[in-house]
Amino acid sequence: MLAKLGHELWVGDAAEIRAAMVRKQKTDARDAMHILDLLLTKRFPRIWIPSAAERDLRQLLRHRHKLVGLRTSVRNQLPALAMGQGVYRKRKLWAAGGRTELEALALDPWASRRRQELLDLLDRLDPSLAELDRAVAKEAEQRPAACSLMEQPGVGPVTALMFVLTIGPGERFQRSKQVVSYLGLNPQESSSGGRQRLGAISKQGNSMARFLLVEAAQTASRYDEELRRDYQRLKFRRGTAVAKVAIARKLAVRLFWMLRKQASPVPPARMQGSPKHPVVGAAYRVID
Repeated sequence: MLAKLGHELWVGDAAEIRAAMVRKQKTDARDAMHILDLLLTKRFPRIWIPSAAERDLRQLLRHRHKLVGLRTSVRNQLPALAMGQGVYRKRKLWAAGGRTELEALALDPWASRRRQELLDLLDRLDPSLAELDRAVAKEAEQRPAACSLMEQPGVGPVTALMFVLTIGPGERFQRSKQVVSYLGLNPQESSSGGRQRLGAISKQGNSMARFLLVEAAQTASRYDEELRRDYQRLKFRRGTAVAKVAIARKLAVRLFWMLRKQASPVPPARMQGSPKHPVVGAAYRVID
């Protein structure tokens, strides 16, 4: 509605806006005057918002991500039914001969119905996911930034498009540590008294982006010599789970600098000057 009326919405960091207010009294009038003062003095902590087209592309990636999870769940249930009858074929179960053997198993009535409905569901999911994969590949090919990221071994159209849509303009971040924190791949910290205490990763930010980066890191560690050495070293010292997350962080840093290198040095037009009709608001929670 705001876009159709010719307005540009500015969303501010609510924590920084409140921290800039010294007085403890809070009213709507005081908040409005405070935000106006931040705008006039050019201290308004503006949050980057993707365009409507970019938000719609995020829905494409999220829809595909959910369907992939559903297909994985279905594929895990069918081998369990086969193993109950003493049939264990691993990946061969999804070949033509394996499916024929699965359909020929003598099961009880309800188990047989479950097998048939799971197979029907799988037959419907595969064409739908193939169509979504083609749509993602087409969108990635139309974006030079995504094409440049796909030059990294292990990074395909899905991961490249996700990273571009999540990070946005490369100028948003000055250091790679900020990108790692934005993706939730940085460790939790509770340090005090000169003693540093680090925990597991914070998991703040886009959960789908972290999942795809971890998946891409496992592939990249097989084809990229540098990442493979780091993965094997960390796997020996800390275990597989920690090694995968650490390689995902290294991969995110590498993709960020590739994105910065590919990006134009000229700032985006939307960040230059002030809009014709700015509409300002404070965001207390950003929902991706």
